[in-house]
Amino acid sequence: MKHLSHDRYCSEIVTQTELLRAHIKGADPAAPVPTVPGWTLAHLLRHLGGAHRWTETIVRTRATGPVAHDQIDDPSVYADVDAAALGAWLGEGAEQLADALREAGPDVAVWTVAPGGTPLFWARRMTYETLVHRADAASAVGAEYVVEDEVGVDAVEEWLGFSALPQAYASEEARTALRAPGRTLRLYATDTSPEAPADWLVDLSADPFTWRRTTEQDRDGTATPTATVHGPLADLVLLLYGRRTPDSETLTAHGDAGVLTDWLHEASAWLRR
Repeated sequence: MKHLSHDRYCSEIVTQTELLRAHIKGADPAAPVPTVPGWTLAHLLRHLGGAHRWTETIVRTRATGPVAHDQIDDPSVYADVDAAALGAWLGEGAEQLADALREAGPDVAVWTVAPGGTPLFWARRMTYETLVHRADAASAVGAEYVVEDEVGVDAVEEWLGFSALPQAYASEEARTALRAPGRTLRLYATDTSPEAPADWLVDLSADPFTWRRTTEQDRDGTATPTATVHGPLADLVLLLYGRRTPDSETLTAHGDAGVLTDWLHEASAWLRR
């Protein structure tokens, strides 16, 4: 599937960060984040700002192997950043990352956590890391969360790409338990424009798992998916990232809810590492 351009991802990292900063303007850094139990806004901002700086280090140094990620996992690394200054600090890190990605270009060799091995991988990954954490910030302050169609479609497809990788799962046993003859899942958005199709079919019947955009033949009802979930595009993105469940108020699910729930959990094991 066609991705957004490298330069667009660079711009989106900054855009999504600025939208997040607008959400939290005047908010209490100690406010809890409902979508990430146990986190405060300050924890969230330090985590995301650390992720931006960690990735900037990888790209700027053209790292060829794993880089220690205390910057992401341990918010105390940035405990010296005053809580009131966290918004500006976050914006600064996003700009630095975007600059490093643009300077490197999309194609030079760098270490990545999954197949890719280029700054383009990191530009895409950090776009959606920021997009999802913007939702977390919005949940903390009761702000409206809106996702542009083109960006939301690509966010879903990045996640689906990871879901097809065997290494994304916690174990081979977990992946094997999902596989069954004829087992498919359909996800589709109900609010996108015809220019941004948002309708996907995931095939769990063979190894490796695959996904694709649905066709008219898929939608004509001759073969019923094992489970289907649909709703607004932004909510589908948040479903994949564990911020919604299939029975959330904004989503509708049909079919075997157990298979859908198990797949969502197991295919997102990479996010819990």
